[in-house]
Amino acid sequence: MAAGKVWVGIDVGKRFHHACAVDQSGKTVFSRKVANGQAAIEQLIARTTAKAAEVVWAVDMTSGPAGLLIALLRATGQPVLYVPGRLVNRMAGAFAGEGKTDAKDSRTIAETARLRGDLTPVPDPDEVVTDLQVLTARREDLMADWVRGVNRIRELLASIFPALERAFDYSTRSALVLLTGFQTPDGIREADAAGLSAHLAEHGAWAPGIPSMVDKALAAAAEQTVALPGEAVTAPLIARLARQLLDSDREIKDLDKQLADRFAGHPDAGPITSLDGFGPILGAQQLAGTGGDLQTAFRSPGHLAAYAGLAPVPRDSGRIRGNLHRPQRYHRGLRRVFYLAALSAIKRPDSPSRTFYLRKRSEGKRHTQALIALARRLADVIWALLRDRREFHPSPPAAAAA
Repeated sequence: MAAGKVWVGIDVGKRFHHACAVDQSGKTVFSRKVANGQAAIEQLIARTTAKAAEVVWAVDMTSGPAGLLIALLRATGQPVLYVPGRLVNRMAGAFAGEGKTDAKDSRTIAETARLRGDLTPVPDPDEVVTDLQVLTARREDLMADWVRGVNRIRELLASIFPALERAFDYSTRSALVLLTGFQTPDGIREADAAGLSAHLAEHGAWAPGIPSMVDKALAAAAEQTVALPGEAVTAPLIARLARQLLDSDREIKDLDKQLADRFAGHPDAGPITSLDGFGPILGAQQLAGTGGDLQTAFRSPGHLAAYAGLAPVPRDSGRIRGNLHRPQRYHRGLRRVFYLAALSAIKRPDSPSRTFYLRKRSEGKRHTQALIALARRLADVIWALLRDRREFHPSPPAAAAA
């Protein structure tokens, strides 16, 4: 390899990465498969840095299987850039051939790093943010399973006992407790009020609501006197799903407590939760979605808003001007965080956020439009809050860093 500057693009994989280096003219210097192990990655780094005067590394992933690779690349002190997978996919069309291979992807990553000067450097790892990313990802999985499970229970219950399906909200623990014991009209009638009350009380249903639940269950059973086909198989399945959802509910609550405790250890926790609509959970999701340091990752609040899909982009053509639309490429999880924060913020009477929302409504905007406008405003405010914190506290306190 001739001495000079090279750009090394790495297509990240679980078992193997593929690395391709290009020089200043775009000529391929080497292209090889590298095992996702410390010895193989260190060997790649040593061979590259020994023969090149300057090396710029570029990767298409910064988490998951890229963890070891990123740590070893950052230890070299050389630049490490992030080339998003969607950008790699679009840039691939600029090179010959329609085929897609790891070798071609790694060359595309290297060429993108060589040609573009606006790529984001891979930030310094933040232990708290890394933990929050793992915990929030797990919470998203649990919530998706929860919603899917509730919908499945309602579907099954409607097929054998529609009156009971209509009677309760099965996203509540008490309703699920009822289903762990009773799923059919005959079962409820046989248990009667005493049996229903005893089951609900024994398994932790909300005590003040038990009498009302018993009345609703008995009324539902009185509406249906026939047993529908499939009841013998469906009823035990409903009970099993209800128990699984109760277990998931406990895990979600434990996870929320762990998230809140870990989030409190981040120096930005105070400024974030001081903003209308942001609590520990949304705050943790915001840090996980942005990587923690807004000023490093985003040049301006507008850049943050664009990343979250809250800033419209133009779609002009010919004589058409001022045609704005929501971007297709944005962080959907972060958009949801700001949207939910806006939804929560307007519930507080006489708050600045509610005043802003009502003003947008008076200007003729629909509810959703006004919420999106408020979400954009929250993105501006949170960026400014964290910028001001860093101006007065350029480095985190020792306790927070620990």
